[in-house]
Amino acid sequence: MLADLEELVVCESFSADHAALARSAEVVGALGARLLGAAAETIVVDGVTHLRWTFGTPRVLLLGHHDTVWPVGSLETHPWSVADGIARGPGVLDMKAGLVQMFHALASLPSPEGVCVLVNGDEEIGSPTSRELIEEAARGCAATFVLEASANEEGALKTARKGTSRYEVVVHGKAAHAGLEPHRGINAAVEAAHQVLAVAGLGASAGAAGTGQVLGATTITPTLMSAGSTLNTVPALARISVDVRAPTLAAQDRTDELMRALTARTPGARLTVRGGRKRPPMEPESSAELFALASRIASELGQEPLRGVAVGGASDGNFTAAAGCPTLDGLGAVGSGAHADTEHVQVARMIPRTRLLAQLVARTLVTPA
Repeated sequence: MLADLEELVVCESFSADHAALARSAEVVGALGARLLGAAAETIVVDGVTHLRWTFGTPRVLLLGHHDTVWPVGSLETHPWSVADGIARGPGVLDMKAGLVQMFHALASLPSPEGVCVLVNGDEEIGSPTSRELIEEAARGCAATFVLEASANEEGALKTARKGTSRYEVVVHGKAAHAGLEPHRGINAAVEAAHQVLAVAGLGASAGAAGTGQVLGATTITPTLMSAGSTLNTVPALARISVDVRAPTLAAQDRTDELMRALTARTPGARLTVRGGRKRPPMEPESSAELFALASRIASELGQEPLRGVAVGGASDGNFTAAAGCPTLDGLGAVGSGAHADTEHVQVARMIPRTRLLAQLVARTLVTPA
């Protein structure tokens, strides 16, 4: 498994680099073909390479991604290594170790009949070219198991996720010379400052639509902001990016209403609000029965008791749950530091998690439809 993991990690696969994704898909596809005894179907959508294996009529969907947030060249500063039971390298946790565990789990079964494996290449940027593939696969299945990393170093599974929305507030003003006649301008930067404060205060109103006892309150966070063109010109244009995490569909819809109701405070300024929902929430009900099954299996295997936690980050499991397919997430590698310099995997936990997944798939496949 470590040799397979090294092979995946040293083949860099930055989401924005389509050529790198194509090379990565070849490596992932070869690994899957060797362990599963079948070649993948390669699906390229808008230049992004995805892989799919289908065995018979699927009842179980195994879902992963091979893209990472690490630009090509990151191996120079974050090389592959294994020391003191810890594996490191770009994307090792999120989520190349999960892919290795997934293939080995499926290979350990007498047959993969009834399983669909989908590995997409754009999860880290919201799965814009693979969402339809994911939802289509999920609708025909009794369960989806997502090979994203565990929620923490203790190996907790992800039983609920907030939904995500992304917005851009565009402020339209009027340019003027900042020294000679600033009064003739309409300062988009000043108006943007008003809007940042207004957006930051929307959380309480959005939460009133349903905070969700497990997932907590809706968060509405201004992130990126830009304004102006030159140092001596009243800014005619400003932009504000907004990140929204909502625990329920009601809260997500309420946030959308609030964002689109924003109004300008500066006379003459005008607002345009773009964007909207990206991923729907994965609410706790979608994972409850699968988590109970996983807990029983872990006990039977002599593993430590499983914990399930709700997290603010989204994954493709949000799509499968919203499509009506029971979904359990966080079944991949155990470690921490995803997207950060500290990204790592606990090597000793790889085999136990692989065995857990294998039994989950096997039990689900024999459960009457």
